[in-house]
This record gives sequence, C-alpha cells and structure tokens, in this order.
Amino acid sequence: MTTSHAALRLATAGTADTVHIEITGDLDYDNAEFLLAEVTDQLGARPQLRDLHLHCAGIANVDSMGLSILLMIGRRTADTGTRLHLDDRPPNLERLLDLTGTLEYFTRAAAPDGAF
Repeated sequence: MTTSHAALRLATAGTADTVHIEITGDLDYDNAEFLLAEVTDQLGARPQLRDLHLHCAGIANVDSMGLSILLMIGRRTADTGTRLHLDDRPPNLERLLDLTGTLEYFTRAAAPDGAF
C-alpha cells in the first residue's frame, strides 16, 4: 500500500509478523504524524507483529517533530514487543540521532524479554 501526502510518501508491505515501510520525503512538522498513523494502524492490524522496518534512505528532511514521532514509534513498538529497525539511515538522520543522543536508543539490541 502506498500513502502520499504533500511532501511525504509511505509505501507499506508486510506479513503477519514483519512490516516494511519505505519513507520518501520530509519527516517534519507538516508530515510526521502520517508516519505515526501508518505505524499505529499496522501495529493494531497485526497482533503477531515482531519486526517493523522503517526504510529511511528516502528521507529528505527531518526536524524535531520527525524525531519526536520516531521516538513515539519506538515506545509503541516496545509496548507491543515489536523490534523497530531504522534501516538505511541517510547522513542527515544519522547526524540528528547522534547529536540528540538518541542513536543508541534506536540501534541497541532488544532485551531478551522483548522490551526495547
């Protein structure tokens, strides 16, 4: 399924236990909530979901709202025992995560009990 908004395009594909969402465009104040809505829908529709892959290579711009949404997604996936993967992070996202001290939050291994 592909969802488009002004400056954000989300392409979602998956199975009962794995979902891939390809993000293209700006993850910012105007658009980030659409990613959160898509993730929330996927988590609700797939109770057996174990892995959520956000493919980030196509992210053009990311601001504080985009980072906030990613952190919120991290909390929601942790609450459901789903592993969150931020795949193919572009340099601008990698730098933002590093500068804000959140890179480790997104890249550390999940705890054995499924907690994030």
